[in-house]
Amino acid sequence: MTDEEVTQMAPGLIKAFAPQEEENDGGRRRRTSADESISALRSWSPKTRLGREVMAGRIVTYEAAIASGLPIREVEIVDALIPNLEDEVIKVNMVQRMTDSGRRVRFNVMACVGNKDGYVGLAMAKGKEVAQTIRKALTAAKLNIIQIQRGNGSWESSVGPGTSVPFKVQGQAGSTRVTLMPAPAGKGLVIGETGKRVLALAGVSDVLSRTKGQTRTTINYAAATFNALAAINRTRVSDSQRTELFIHKGRLLE
Repeated sequence: MTDEEVTQMAPGLIKAFAPQEEENDGGRRRRTSADESISALRSWSPKTRLGREVMAGRIVTYEAAIASGLPIREVEIVDALIPNLEDEVIKVNMVQRMTDSGRRVRFNVMACVGNKDGYVGLAMAKGKEVAQTIRKALTAAKLNIIQIQRGNGSWESSVGPGTSVPFKVQGQAGSTRVTLMPAPAGKGLVIGETGKRVLALAGVSDVLSRTKGQTRTTINYAAATFNALAAINRTRVSDSQRTELFIHKGRLLE
């Protein structure tokens, strides 16, 4: 491939078709799910209009894909546009049910993905086998990715790109309610362990929080935290407030 053709491709497709040589220190590197996603792009045959636009190089960023208004229905589109996604399994539940033919076992898996820079997705999946259900949950989470808005909403914050939430916001799932509040840079994530995992993948590094309800329910806790981040996008913010709070949507690092 020529250099001009490579520059007109999505980042994930560049890694798939024009991989960079990595230094090897002699040890065997563990194969990750990101490596599997990149290798799957080599045999990808787009079935949707947006997928064909990405493969042709006319759309090379996730922001442009959202602006196009076309639905994202192929997980390969996300892998091509955001190749540096990290994933984490939040919870694996085993559900048993007695039937006439015997005991039936099923698994519920909640997974979270994010690039630690403004994009995060959360989803659940059900299946008969753990490994298959985890892959199914990760695929659903990638298709459920949202852009989050970060800002400096604390009076102690200094000028610069936001690392916290821009204002107080609340999310709810079941009986669990999570309230996220702005914090100055360096404060860290003052929230439960489950909320930390979701916020870290989203790219929020400083936040204060308050929770109510059954917070020991891991699935509802993670969903409430995700819903709080999604609620920021539904809040109307004027241009002056956006400038004053240093609100930025999506990626900060390029």
